[in-house]
Amino acid sequence: PEQGLLDLRQALHLFANLRPVRVYPGLEHATPLRPEVVAGTDLVIVRELSGGLYYGKPQGMRQTAQGREAVDTLFYREQEVQRLLRVAFDLARGRRKKLTSVDKANVLASSRLWREVAHEVARDYPDVAYEDLYVDACAMHLVRRPTSFDVLATENMFGDILSDEAAVLAGSLGMLPSASLGAERRANGLRPGLYEPVHGSAPDIAGKGIANPLGTILSVALMLRLSFGLEAEARAVEGAVEAVLAQGFRTPDVMSPGMRQVGTRELGERVAEAVCAASGAP
Repeated sequence: PEQGLLDLRQALHLFANLRPVRVYPGLEHATPLRPEVVAGTDLVIVRELSGGLYYGKPQGMRQTAQGREAVDTLFYREQEVQRLLRVAFDLARGRRKKLTSVDKANVLASSRLWREVAHEVARDYPDVAYEDLYVDACAMHLVRRPTSFDVLATENMFGDILSDEAAVLAGSLGMLPSASLGAERRANGLRPGLYEPVHGSAPDIAGKGIANPLGTILSVALMLRLSFGLEAEARAVEGAVEAVLAQGFRTPDVMSPGMRQVGTRELGERVAEAVCAASGAP
């Protein structure tokens, strides 16, 4: 399945993966971290999808007279780094105006290129506060002070690892949406994209009606905003999710004492009703 996803990203020319991580009020106790540490967390990891170790050549493993050996190639072009960072800076400009560029420039040549390009792009966004952070330090600070982050931009493998680490902040993978944006821009400036929840197929709970649908629903909100430019509609969906959680409805993955446990269908229907109520639709 993973190789199929890599092939799909290449075929659709997807290059920027957005992983929003928000800790909704009332879900602070669903995480393994102290509630006071995660409360108020609202960040986005922007991960480069088209380059790096996952696609670099040569790549492979072989048998030699001295034993097995393997090679992976970490390769980036300036243009790949630049376009990813512009997506991240544009996103930060519409949020809390802070961007953290994550690299390993003290060791890797590809990261030194990344940092140089990041500094160049940052000059075009003087209204956005900018900082560099080594990936190992970032991994530590994500669990020590997650509320200090707004938008994080990084290369493919670092983003893959950090976004999975950040997922624990939200309490469940079932809460997390994602967007993968294409290189093509339409006349209105919007990009086509692939939208999906962060969680996998979860065959162990298939057919049980207990899966959390909110990651999928929030992915629809991302699609409305990023590929269709429907900001009000996206906010309506996100507001409905927050309202339903505030009413105490929970699937088992984020259940806590005093809340009402419901299944996949009922939680989805509650969100749909909240969207209709907010919009005045019958």
